[in-house]
Amino acid sequence: MSSLRLRLPWIGWLCVLSAFVPGLLRAKEPVPYRVMSYNFGRLQDGRDVRIHTLVNAQGMKVRVMDWGATITEVLAPDRLGRMTNVVLGLDRLADYLGGFPGSASAIGRYANRIREGRFPLEGREVRVTVNNGRNHLHGGREGFGSKLWAGSTRAEKHSASVTFRLRSPDGEEGFPGNMEVEVTYTLTDDNELRIDYSAKTDKTTVVNLTNHAYFNLAGTGDILNHSLQIESDGTSAVDGELIPLGPTLAVAGTPLDFRTPHRVGDRIGRGYDHNFVLRGALGKLRRAARLVDPVSGRVMECLTTEPCVQLYTANHFGGRPEDPAAWRKHPALCLETQHHPDAPNHPAFPSTTLRPGAAFHSTTVYRFTTSR
Repeated sequence: MSSLRLRLPWIGWLCVLSAFVPGLLRAKEPVPYRVMSYNFGRLQDGRDVRIHTLVNAQGMKVRVMDWGATITEVLAPDRLGRMTNVVLGLDRLADYLGGFPGSASAIGRYANRIREGRFPLEGREVRVTVNNGRNHLHGGREGFGSKLWAGSTRAEKHSASVTFRLRSPDGEEGFPGNMEVEVTYTLTDDNELRIDYSAKTDKTTVVNLTNHAYFNLAGTGDILNHSLQIESDGTSAVDGELIPLGPTLAVAGTPLDFRTPHRVGDRIGRGYDHNFVLRGALGKLRRAARLVDPVSGRVMECLTTEPCVQLYTANHFGGRPEDPAAWRKHPALCLETQHHPDAPNHPAFPSTTLRPGAAFHSTTVYRFTTSR
């Protein structure tokens, strides 16, 4: 009997012990996610910029860098399981620093526009940077997409994530209050890219955060043949500078009617750059849009807790003589979840005011599946 015990392989003893100690083997199972970080480049002041790669059990990958809390790649499967990058991105940090017009960066303090860069706040007028004609756009000349964030990663059994933190000082781009901002990107086992935003301030201010990712589910060409559905019955009435006039206009019978799916290129005209007011309760995570590439079979659903989504079809891309294919017209589109543009000047819109002691939170999810 003694010799039999001695000859029993160690793995056999482990199996015997596991029968009496529940979870022994399960506790040793490797986490099916990986988070890998590496240097992407260096800023002129000597600070390093790192890229963090999130990998899930399906082999989907998301890469995000510290500069601008910017998504550089989303590798998603087609109907045959083949992975392709579905966001516009570049291979060199220098190209981003040089002003790449398709960066999938975090946008703030205030995404979209503020009329004439001014708004009332607690009985006084606040003036912020004017950088889009006579208006404020996307946080100013150096918004959150032009900052080096501090990133920290986390790997769990069913998710991998990176959290970026940034301190925006009082008076930056004209906005009051020292603001502490966090943006967390999480890749889940369900092929969901979840973005959680949070912010706190020590003075009353305004905040409107989003991400400016440009999606092309084919990974090449343009998005004119993509099918799009938006869960919205109305869009903001705007003037010639795309500043809301106040009322919401019904989309029925107009080129903005995406209540049922149709090709993006069918009625695109010069391009879309419109704010859609979403159905459903503010603060509740619900579907905002569904995008389909019929060739690859890739499907992307956008869900959000925000009241609106901005559809933008990369209208500023128009072709370069040296590389016209890479810069063709409408190479991708954005679904920017947000509060209303110019909300601080419209008391009837959901408020973007953030006060000391309170916290801003919002969530947006991009869910990737396939169709036959």
